[in-house]
Amino acid sequence: MGITRYESGSRTAATVLDEAKRLVEPAYRSSLDRIAPPIRMIVGYHAGWLDATGRPSKQVGKSIRPALVLASAKAVASAEPPQGVTEAVAVELVHDFSLLHDDLTDGDEQRRNRRSAWSVYGERGAQLAGDALLAMAINEMVGRPGITLLSKALDALCNEKSADIESEHRETVDESLAMIESKTAALLSCACEMGAIAGGADQQQARALAEFGHHLGIAFQLIDDMLGIWGNPSVTGKPLYPDLANRKKSPPIARALDSTGPTADALRELYRDVGRDTETLHRIACLIELTGAREWAEREAQRELDAALDCLTSVSADDATEDLRLLAAMMTSRSV
Repeated sequence: MGITRYESGSRTAATVLDEAKRLVEPAYRSSLDRIAPPIRMIVGYHAGWLDATGRPSKQVGKSIRPALVLASAKAVASAEPPQGVTEAVAVELVHDFSLLHDDLTDGDEQRRNRRSAWSVYGERGAQLAGDALLAMAINEMVGRPGITLLSKALDALCNEKSADIESEHRETVDESLAMIESKTAALLSCACEMGAIAGGADQQQARALAEFGHHLGIAFQLIDDMLGIWGNPSVTGKPLYPDLANRKKSPPIARALDSTGPTADALRELYRDVGRDTETLHRIACLIELTGAREWAEREAQRELDAALDCLTSVSADDATEDLRLLAAMMTSRSV
């Protein structure tokens, strides 16, 4: 990726994330006080605050989406920050809801270098915990101007999951990219636009920040898809080859399957096979790379990142959008 620097002067992406976590986490935890204790423990484990026995844990997520909300509000705010804490809480609740249900429907047994919630507490417990998170997200936004944006993002997420379940019928790169737009890009776009509105943005600024989140979401997800094929599980906290094992068609995979030549022919033959052993999956990953699909995905991610950064030029001065630029660099600089 072209941008690998995620520090500017004394500020770093880690600083931005830490500030967001300090502001949002207490409000997030407070929003969960209305959930029954057994379900609250599942949520706490999923969020990284608790271990499987309910004892405090230091393993927590990065708070990327809340940080984008707050940074978007800061980029346009006329008042002193922080603005958008409630919106940040709602977005994080939705994100955790989607991850709980993703792990459950995909059968993923790992999340953030430990067992996923459903594999610890069972499918019914994880389902109820996800439902509770969704209810809390909507409750947070009742009466606030961003509720319509959050509702649209939820519609996109649910439509994407329905399509993902039927992913064996998805064949083209365009269809696969459309899935990303309904998944990661939709929520990141919502996060940035909600933050903009909370910060008092005018219509042009809000639209520009929504587009920033949209393009950044596509770049981020393309890299995430590559990490699922060529990443290091000890770094990513995710198992290797889940999409390959389930014969899904993320953009790099769809691109490889749509290519021509003997390598692509061999790949398509293996992808029709039922083999799920590590050796077969490793061979599939190598064939995908040999078709040029990995280089294509890297170029597409860079193109989307460039488009995202271009959107910021019409929002405000560079110093006002500094946190957004730091987050964008960090999100798209993960080692593949």
